Amino acid sequence: MLLPSDEAGRGRPVVLLHARPTDRTMWGAHLPLLADAGVRAISLDLPGHGGARVPDGREVAPWTDVLDTLDHLGADRFVLAGNSLGALVALQAAVAAPERVEGLVLVGYRPHDQPASPRLRAAWDAERAALDADDLDAAVTAGVQAWTSTDATDDVRAHAARMLRGQLTAQLAHGEPPLAADPLGEGMAVLRSLTVPAPVAVGEHDMPDFFEGGEGLARDLNAGHTAVIRAAGHLAPLEQPAAFCTLLLDFVRRLPERRP
Repeated sequence: MLLPSDEAGRGRPVVLLHARPTDRTMWGAHLPLLADAGVRAISLDLPGHGGARVPDGREVAPWTDVLDTLDHLGADRFVLAGNSLGALVALQAAVAAPERVEGLVLVGYRPHDQPASPRLRAAWDAERAALDADDLDAAVTAGVQAWTSTDATDDVRAHAARMLRGQLTAQLAHGEPPLAADPLGEGMAVLRSLTVPAPVAVGEHDMPDFFEGGEGLARDLNAGHTAVIRAAGHLAPLEQPAAFCTLLLDFVRRLPERRP
């Protein structure tokens, strides 16, 4: 499927992939910052999020949809930047089409087979209990508390709540679409074969799961130390757009010049 998109600017394509409880509007503040810096910034809704509605029962392959959508937009090679779910999909796309991916910027990553910390388990349980009680407001409040930090502004929290409400409403109406076979396979060994440069980052106040997951990912990708985005939780790019754009642009500017 072709995914809904927003974009701004001209230059090297930089593709922004959102976290699970959000949609492409989480990148609204980033598009003009990146465009002003001389890149073509593209944000996408992943399948089942935002405007990317999936027919009930249809199997989805988000990495394939991302690649197909970028074909449609005329972006042959690009940098992928993802937060949480977006980081996972970026990795899947890089494994599926490594010749197209010039770089990865990965924030708030945790492999699914990593045991959940008590803090993460409590966040899942709070959301599930609220949904089981048909209390969407409580589920949204639990999600905002889990995925943003105490440093988040009221505007950031309100934006996170709107995105989370939309995602949970769609999930209740249609369920989670089944996923196609993961190109990463059962383990993470395939990542060690990637030669794509890929800085890894985590929000300063994120859960320990994502520090552990980020450090393991950085080792697998030979990416050096994990960067910390200060005064931010799991949705670090949403809370600190300027700091995230600085991290992203510093990386992009170090990439080799593009050949025709």
